[in-house]
Amino acid sequence: MAKQYLLGFDVGSSSVKASLVDVESGQMAATAFFPESEAPIKALKAGWAEQAPDMWWQNAKLALKKIMAEAGVSGSDIKAIGISYQMHGLVCVDKQGEVLRDSIIWCDSRAVPYGDKAFGALGSEQCLTHLLNSPGNFTAAKLAWVKENEPELFSRIYKVMLPGDYIAMKLSGEINTTISGLSEGMMWDFKEKRPAKFLFDYYGFHDDMIADIVPTFAVQGQVSKAAAEETGLAEGTPISYRAGDQPNNALSLNVFNPGEIASTAGTSGVVYGVLGEVNYDPKSRVNTFAHVNYTTELDRLGVLLCINGTGILNAWVHRNITPDLSYPEMNDLAAQAPIGADGVIITPFGNGAERVLENKEVGCQIKGVNFNKHNRSHIVRAAQEGIVFSFCYGMEIMRQMGMDIKKIHAGKANMFLSPIFRDTLASTSGATIELLETDGSVGAAKGAGIGAGIYKDNVEAFSTLKRIATIEPDTTNAAEYQEAYLRWKARL
Repeated sequence: MAKQYLLGFDVGSSSVKASLVDVESGQMAATAFFPESEAPIKALKAGWAEQAPDMWWQNAKLALKKIMAEAGVSGSDIKAIGISYQMHGLVCVDKQGEVLRDSIIWCDSRAVPYGDKAFGALGSEQCLTHLLNSPGNFTAAKLAWVKENEPELFSRIYKVMLPGDYIAMKLSGEINTTISGLSEGMMWDFKEKRPAKFLFDYYGFHDDMIADIVPTFAVQGQVSKAAAEETGLAEGTPISYRAGDQPNNALSLNVFNPGEIASTAGTSGVVYGVLGEVNYDPKSRVNTFAHVNYTTELDRLGVLLCINGTGILNAWVHRNITPDLSYPEMNDLAAQAPIGADGVIITPFGNGAERVLENKEVGCQIKGVNFNKHNRSHIVRAAQEGIVFSFCYGMEIMRQMGMDIKKIHAGKANMFLSPIFRDTLASTSGATIELLETDGSVGAAKGAGIGAGIYKDNVEAFSTLKRIATIEPDTTNAAEYQEAYLRWKARL
């Protein structure tokens, strides 16, 4: 019997990645990304960031062609397609499905005043109880900018989509979206359990600009004849899953249930936890979206904490304090300093305004250095501890919202390669860390397997997920970790 495969796309702002997963073994058979150098982002003005949606499509086709050739797979061998994508982007199309302008992507800040004005006019209670967030700089606010600044173009918009919806449209010829996607754009009303009509009315949007809603896990469309000819996929192949990159990253790490946490710690860091009841942070220090398994009958919310100053701080320390050492050697150096870095404290907030600090831009601060007893080992350790403590500070907010955090799922990459970082996070938070081998495009492929009914549920889909290591909290030194954290927090 010929092998069967699942295809996952991960549409990022830097590249589009595609992976094939063997259905039976659950293992990745091939993966590739395009472009191999970082994709361009257009910045016509300061604070703007745009990309051409067709660029994503062309890169998706190139990545697909490469993995099909590498694995020796034909289109008929691929049984379902899943899509992960960069969140919060705006794609506008006309009635022919033609893109009307470049996508305003996640890191574009032009819509901030439009979200802030709506928050002030509608009131915090209305926005937070219905949207669970401020309208902020999300997709709806970006559409408001288009309406005011490009009225002629706005008048020609047939549907608005997120980046993943666009790729699904190119594959199937159908325009649809998900509740999870609408929620990340501030277009879902959690109280009324329908698209956010009150916000559309405020901005002056027609309800019919929103695409038809399909379940996150379901046959959302099928590869069209035109797309089959263009890609080598088989006509009729189901597109059966899509989600934004952070919910999908959680799915990739098998995070589905209340209290489970997914974390990444690259240049910036993310802690994404699942909440089993509708709630929000009254200060909007974290964002709350519909998780991949949210339905109108089942509350499963993804609470997203983002720290801008994470791996970028560690890289700055490496570049400026330990340029003669490799990263593993730098981690060994950090281990020479005691827990709490003998009183040295570093706050990792030197990469712009931090939402967790109510959008304040406080800068990175290094405190408590004594020239007579401290050396660079203390600086290196204090930097890694400072990153961990910023995570724990955000996790306190998540606990206040009702989340019982017991386990953190993470890939063994970036900061999670450091034993100091891992041990400090487990011991300060009190949560067990499981390091797992996966990525977003593999997760999207397995999500497609669930949506197409190839796997009966996430338990079966992720039964082959490889666990690399488990890090338990250090109960022996728990008091020292807590003392160091409280000392750090007192200096914010």
